[in-house]
Amino acid sequence: MRARRLTQPFTPDAQALPPNSQAPRVRSPRTTSPPPPEERLIHRRPIVLVHGTRTSSAIWRRQVDALERSGHPTIALDLPGHGLRASERFSLEGALEAIGAAVDSCPEPPLLVGLSLGGYTSLAYARQHGDRIAGVVLAGCSTEIKGKPLGAYRRASGMVTRALRLGGPDWNVVTDMLTELAGYSPLADLRRTAVPVWLVNGRRDPLRLDERRYLDARPGTRLTIVPGAGHDVNSHAPVAFNRILLDALHELRNRGGLAIA
Repeated sequence: MRARRLTQPFTPDAQALPPNSQAPRVRSPRTTSPPPPEERLIHRRPIVLVHGTRTSSAIWRRQVDALERSGHPTIALDLPGHGLRASERFSLEGALEAIGAAVDSCPEPPLLVGLSLGGYTSLAYARQHGDRIAGVVLAGCSTEIKGKPLGAYRRASGMVTRALRLGGPDWNVVTDMLTELAGYSPLADLRRTAVPVWLVNGRRDPLRLDERRYLDARPGTRLTIVPGAGHDVNSHAPVAFNRILLDALHELRNRGGLAIA
């Protein structure tokens, strides 16, 4: 909001001036009016960002820049086995602890945003700790991941890691992830999630097979398909993705009144 400038009019005393003289030009002091009461109450809701497999918090750079410019405190964390925690082994329990630590560091319940593996772990956290967050955005994770395809992928990844030594720790984290998520049902967690949910998928993302089932599992869930984007929708279409996040924050503000944006 642009502050209004207030000035005090100056009227010189004509009797105090010599004949034929002109009144001096006096600049009034510039003051800034206080913001309206409702604006003073608003503070920006924090956001926690959770990355996908074999990446790190660095993938959120475009989102962090945009959100912080809008005044929202933003935390992009590294899951175990990734980024600054690459020396650790991935586990679902460790991922939930990392998310919990980031959420607990926020002054207010944040908007939780997860991509791919980060989406699955964010959904698991939202189901268990819905009282600690304001809502959850799930990107690139609209597929039920349990069943025979998951087991086959896990076995193949392990064989590649051991026999060919390709990818090193990056491939280990894939096998760890597949092992930890075996039997996990995002649809079951979605049905029991109490907070608002937004789904975001790139149109070319192969992991959007069950998005209609996701919508049926939890009425009121919003779905946005981003044209031209693939699985890494936040990187392929950062402007569109940032707008989706800001729209979600705006909706949360309308739900919660003026105290939180």
